[in-house]
Formats: sequence, C-alpha cells, structure tokens
Amino acid sequence: MASVGLSFTPAPGPPPVTRIVPIGKEHLAGFHSALDRIARERAYLAQLEAPALAKTRRFVLDSLRNGAVHVVALAGREVVGWCDLRPKSAVTQRHSAVLGMGVVAEYRGQGLGSRMLAATLESGEARGIRRSELVVRADNAPAIALYRRFGFQVEGTCERYLTVDGIDHDVLLMARLR
Repeated sequence: MASVGLSFTPAPGPPPVTRIVPIGKEHLAGFHSALDRIARERAYLAQLEAPALAKTRRFVLDSLRNGAVHVVALAGREVVGWCDLRPKSAVTQRHSAVLGMGVVAEYRGQGLGSRMLAATLESGEARGIRRSELVVRADNAPAIALYRRFGFQVEGTCERYLTVDGIDHDVLLMARLR
C-alpha cells in the first residue's frame, strides 16, 4: 500500500510577541486600543472603556514627564499589553509608585505579564522606587498569583470598591517593598 503524503498546517494563532519596549509616541494609539479592548471586557480594570485618545495621550505623556516607567508589548507593530509604574507626586511619597498593567485576551497565559512586570519593576527600582502598589479585583486569581510571584503582599481588602453592571466587587490592595 502506498503512503499518501498529508500536509498539516496548524491553525493560525496570534503572532508572537517580539519585543517589550518603553512606550513611545508611536505606540499611543495602539496602547489606547489595547486599553479599550481590556476595559470593555468589564472584568479587570476600573474603567469600562478607554477615555478619548487625546486624554489617554495626555495621561501617558504627563506620566512620563513625571518619571513614570511605561513599557508596551508588541506583536509585530501591534500593542498587545502594557505595564506602567507611576510615581506619586507628594514629596513624602516619591519613593512610591502605582502599578497598572493589562494584556489583551489572546496573549494571556504566555508569560507576557511576567516579562513586562519584571522589566517595569527593575526600571522602577533603578529610579529609586522602593514601594510599588496596586489594586486588583479580588476575583482575578491569575493576576493575584502573578503579583505574589513578584513579591507583592496583600495589605488589605477594599470592600465593594467597584460596581460593574450592578454587581459589587472587592479589590485587594497589594504592595511590594524593596
């Protein structure tokens, strides 16, 4: 019996993440798009949609002027995630910063959050950040596990902190001290 050659082409998946880079002006529209996609999932962020592009642009550029660390993950030229660390403005709190991050759905579970978080925290520490803090929904187990792996500890629970579609959600206040 002759063998028949079969060809198998795997189903196309998302393009691989090629780089994690500091955010630049060329990434602002892509960052805005990724922020909007994740916000509209209604499960991870305090906002349910991204603000207007002009407001997002102003927020990012002002944060960078004030010493923030902000990286984006790129798949080709598409922004598929971000991580930022924004120092507090009070003189007595400049050693502290607030962490924010997000990964679009099709790129979750591939270690991208870990890569971005490592790069962001390292840059923050090089700039003198000794306290990084965040709030995370108490039902977001994958994010909580990620933060714990990087040394974040739960400092408290803020009950009924968010209301989405009439349902209250608690958040955890987490911090990492260096």
